[in-house]
Order: sequence, then C-alpha cells, then structure tokens
Amino acid sequence: MKKAKDAPSLADLAWLFLKLGTIAFGGPAAHIAMMEEEFVRRRTWLSEADFLDRLAIANLIPGPSSTELGIFIGYALRGWSGLIVAGVCFIVPAALMVTVIAWSYVRFGSLPPVAGILYGIKPAVIAVIVQALWNLGRKAAKTKWLAFVGLVALVLSAKGLIPLVVLAISTIVALATVPIPRRKPGVRSLVPLFTPSGFAAIVVAAASTPINLVRLFFSFLKIGSVVFGSGYVLLAFLRSEFVEHLHWLSEKQLIDAVAVGQFTPGPVFTTATFIGYVVAGARGAVVATVAIFLPGFVFVAFAGRVISKLRQSPLAMAGLDGVVVGSLALMAVVAWQLGRAALVDWYALAILLVSATLLFRYRTNSAWIICGAAIAGLFLTR
Repeated sequence: MKKAKDAPSLADLAWLFLKLGTIAFGGPAAHIAMMEEEFVRRRTWLSEADFLDRLAIANLIPGPSSTELGIFIGYALRGWSGLIVAGVCFIVPAALMVTVIAWSYVRFGSLPPVAGILYGIKPAVIAVIVQALWNLGRKAAKTKWLAFVGLVALVLSAKGLIPLVVLAISTIVALATVPIPRRKPGVRSLVPLFTPSGFAAIVVAAASTPINLVRLFFSFLKIGSVVFGSGYVLLAFLRSEFVEHLHWLSEKQLIDAVAVGQFTPGPVFTTATFIGYVVAGARGAVVATVAIFLPGFVFVAFAGRVISKLRQSPLAMAGLDGVVVGSLALMAVVAWQLGRAALVDWYALAILLVSATLLFRYRTNSAWIICGAAIAGLFLTR
C-alpha cells in the first residue's frame, strides 16, 4: 500500500476544503473526482487504496456520499479536529451561496440566470470525472474478477437499479470466490454500523412537534439520517415531508430548491439551506443546514474507527473491494448521463476535449479548468 506523506496542518486542510466547496460543481461524482486529484495525486496525503476504502464506506452509509468522503479524509489526516474542519469547510461556502440565492428568491420571486455558466461547466466536469475513473479504476480492478464485478455493477446501474442494491450485489459477487473463514471469538458483525434505523428512530419520533425551528430541525435530521443515493432520492423525501405532509412548500418552490442545490457548487444537500430560508428566514437556513448534515458527521465518526479492522479480514477485504468497484461503476454511469445532457452541440464537445487534454496531458488543476469553462460558457451563450 502506498503510504501518505506527513499529515497537513489544520489550516492547510481548511483552505483546501474551502476551495473545493467553492468550485466543486457537478454533483457527488465530480466532488469525488476533485478530491482524488487534490488529496491523492497532487499532494499525496492519502494513498489510492486509503482513498478508495473511504469512498466505499461513504457509499454504504446514509447521507451525501461526497461530503462524507471529505469528512472521512479529514478524520484520516487530522483525527477528530480534521473531521470537523473538513466537513464544515466543504459545506459552508455552498451554504452561504445558497442563502444569498434564497434571499434573492424570497425578495424577487425567481432564480438567477445561470444557464451560460452551467453550459460551460458541465462538459469540463465530465472530463474531471473521467480522469478520476481512469486513475482509480486501474487501482480498484486489481484482478480480472474485480473487473468483472465492476462490469456487472455498470450494467445494473445503467439499467436503473438503485445504488444501494448495486453495491450490495457488487459485494456478493466479489465474495463469490473467497472461502468463508470460521468466525473468531470476540469478532462482532459490522453490519449494524451501517444500519440507520437506530439513529433514525429517535428523530422520526421527534419530528412531530408544531411548526417551528425545532420541527424544521428534526424534519431535516430525519431526512439526513435515512437518505441514500442521488439528489433525485432526496427530492422524493423532501416532497413527502414538506409538500405533502407539512404543506410548507409548493411544488414549484420544491423544484426551485432542488435546482439551486444542483447548480451551486458543493453538496447537493444544501437544498436544505434554501428550504430553511424560504420557511423561516436566516435562522431557518442555519437550522436546516446543521440538521441535514449532522447525521453524516455522526456516521463517519463511528465508521472511521473500523476501516483498518475491515482490511485485516480477508472476507471483509473482498467485500470492500466489491463495494469499491461498484462505487466507481456508479460514477461511470453518472458521467454518461451527464454527458448525454451536457454535450448538446459542437462547442460543448470542444470544451470537453480541451478540458480532457489539459487534465490528462498537462495535469492542469481542475479548479482552473472549471473556472475557464465557466467563462467560456458565458461567452458562448451571449
């Protein structure tokens, strides 16, 4: 295993996650790709194997997977203080942007025009994801069997199977060639660690108070405790809670909230920040943001303590390898879906090819590529 260099200072860690939280457009797959570039290839603070292990666990627990990966990285590099600093610094830039947009939305009743920026950024984001898949895939598919597992996961995900089921099947298939060892005394099952029901049961019961900040907090705490998967899964939970059950939002307001979470950088879960502001102003934005991300910190704090133990068991190691290649397959399908939506003309294709050339040939920092693509998008859509 490639060993990481000396751990960075908390200030370095904070600065890097603030940067990522400010320029990481494109959703979880893009965030993961940018983290791989910054922490594995550019600074070598983590080995590829360590990065992939944390990516696998982040996909197995509820909440925003890319944000939880960032929290995992902070914990791996600087312990408990790194866990908090990494998570907060990745979330805050997006939350502040969304709060400003929400203020404008409440005052003027519409979202700002961002079509030009997104037009340029989306092709560049695809190039960033493809580069990360190339780098991580070579490490993850270390045997022909694991390459086959990744192919199975790719097909299942492309057919529309939900991510958690794809990861479960990847784990089972990866274990097919591993002899099951006898259970050693004192070894406890790790499965309950990834079951959100215990934590969620507490907050589900609490989410029945009158309409106020407390109710808002527990509603988002409940959602953050049980949501797996993409922003579309989050949409279903938000609609059930705030449109159908509480009647705090209209359908249009909910769609606008999800749109804001999609086109701003950083975590998609900052949709909660927008809803909190619309419902209860600035205090509501803070309460909603804290509530939806808090479970992720809790889950990572528990899961981070068992990663090294997983690699000591041949059976657990094989299962984790299956989750790793399954996770990369999910990223590949997301990249394909983004590509179909983003490559609408020859200009978009040109942005993709230029971005890929800068990344693969000249190893240009993705932050500069994203900024350049945004400027090109504004210019080309004028």
